[in-house]
Amino acid sequence: MIADRNQKPRKNSIQLLMLGAGLDVQGGITSVEKLMLENASPDLQIRHVATFVKGSASRNIMAFLQAIGTLVQVLLRNKADIVHIHFSDRGSTLRKFILAFITLSLRKPFVLHCHGAAYREFYAKLPQFAKTLITAVFSQCDKFIALSESWRDFYSKSFQLTSDQVVVFPNPVVLPPTVPDRQNRPRVTFVFLGRIGKHGGALDTVRSVISFPKQDKGAFDLIQAFADLPSADRQVARLVLAGNGETEAAQQLIADLGLTAHATVYSWLDPIQRDRLLGEADVFVLPSYNEGLPMSMLEAMAWELPVIMTPVGGIPEVITHERNGLLVQPGNHQELTDAMHRLIQDQPLRMTLAKAGRNTVRSLDVDSYMQALTGLYTSILDHRTPKSFSRQRSIEEF
Repeated sequence: MIADRNQKPRKNSIQLLMLGAGLDVQGGITSVEKLMLENASPDLQIRHVATFVKGSASRNIMAFLQAIGTLVQVLLRNKADIVHIHFSDRGSTLRKFILAFITLSLRKPFVLHCHGAAYREFYAKLPQFAKTLITAVFSQCDKFIALSESWRDFYSKSFQLTSDQVVVFPNPVVLPPTVPDRQNRPRVTFVFLGRIGKHGGALDTVRSVISFPKQDKGAFDLIQAFADLPSADRQVARLVLAGNGETEAAQQLIADLGLTAHATVYSWLDPIQRDRLLGEADVFVLPSYNEGLPMSMLEAMAWELPVIMTPVGGIPEVITHERNGLLVQPGNHQELTDAMHRLIQDQPLRMTLAKAGRNTVRSLDVDSYMQALTGLYTSILDHRTPKSFSRQRSIEEF
């Protein structure tokens, strides 16, 4: 797939081979990949190759083998200047280790871009020989993209990366040109976007050998905390959860707690449906136990929603409590209930946090992100190649 914004590609464009989740896979990595593809300038031509797809294990094995074949073919035929590898924890690390090793063996520059929410817990559980192998390959990357300063410190230490190798690129966001007027609405709608329930990933089958952590975005905590609101609050509030995972269990909990009239669960929403929901919402809530830097939070802030978050991953580097959002501790139902109660009762606070949040993410605009990313690729190639090197290759060849 070639990224195209209806602009004529230039002959000396950087040819990027991007390896990551299939574009039909639901999640934050796919959101970032799509933004890159949709917003690349003529200076950057991207071919995306799926290394993981929706479907059965056999379908994923075939997809990964095809990805290996494409990678080898493209590199041997010199049809890519740089390989950009998106990865996360569990099976994603295993797959990307293999692809990074192949890229390294064929002497092509590559960028590693980690999105793993539970990477600290995952990496801590790996046996030492696995850590040694991963480090031996990952430490040879030309650049390593981390989502926040705290993640940069972790990856630098874990993979023995130099300070020059690791760069911080918070996830990009598209700012809607206009946002709704949310003042004096008859009820306050709280929205959760993300996986509902715990997620263990493809390597759950080997949990008897290695105890991999599960990710939990706190959806069931949120339902319970909403149920604990004073009755008067619930009468003027609504809770909407949208995502994949244990949706039926969430609906059952809502029914068991007597919240059917006040809470709704949707399956995963496409971007148009998501934006419609964010436009109708008043508050965004994501009480996660672990995160990289959640795209859903950034999208909500771009839609000028106040956010209730937990101080995990890169979140506390973006959210300052009571300045551009509210922070509660993971698993603390009372803090979560209190935060929702506060935003139901205090409209001026909702408006203040919302405006501050949108101002916070202005600097993460996708156009600025892509300019910086293209500059990163250019610096890698300038460092790797002689000054006289010219990347004049037709787009048809790529």
